[in-house]
Amino acid sequence: MTTRPSHPLRPFMPADTIGLRELFAASIEELTQEDYDEEQRVAWAAMAEDEQAFANRLGSMVTLVVQIEGEHAGFASLKDNTVLEMLYVHPYHAGEGVGSALCDALERIAAARGASEITVDASETAAPFFEDRGYVATRRNSVPVDDQWLTNTTMSKKLTQVGSGRPS
Repeated sequence: MTTRPSHPLRPFMPADTIGLRELFAASIEELTQEDYDEEQRVAWAAMAEDEQAFANRLGSMVTLVVQIEGEHAGFASLKDNTVLEMLYVHPYHAGEGVGSALCDALERIAAARGASEITVDASETAAPFFEDRGYVATRRNSVPVDDQWLTNTTMSKKLTQVGSGRPS
């Protein structure tokens, strides 16, 4: 039996903003090339250009961060206790379990706070990751970002309530 590597999680702090902006842009640029063209990736990454707005966005949600040897490896945010709003992993750490650790933690937090289901608007790149975790596609979306249209899929997953051992 293989065990998943342990990645220490901690809450987002304002001092993380610059590093997470860089991670956000690198993740989009390097990991989504097969699914989105250059103009789409540039428009998407530009969503974090305003440092203060990006910090406010992350701070307004439950945002968890993984650092490995002092470098930002990934982050994820839970909005309104039911929406996995953001999940980004640095390309150097893709496939190392960082995204799974973040997703596991936010799913547990949502369930512990009483949520029976969690949803995510998954990029074309991320949809297989979420499907492997038991998320089911419910709707296709085309989202305007600047002068580009980005497609994604709304996916949902039933959560196991803490202490019950079964989905609610």
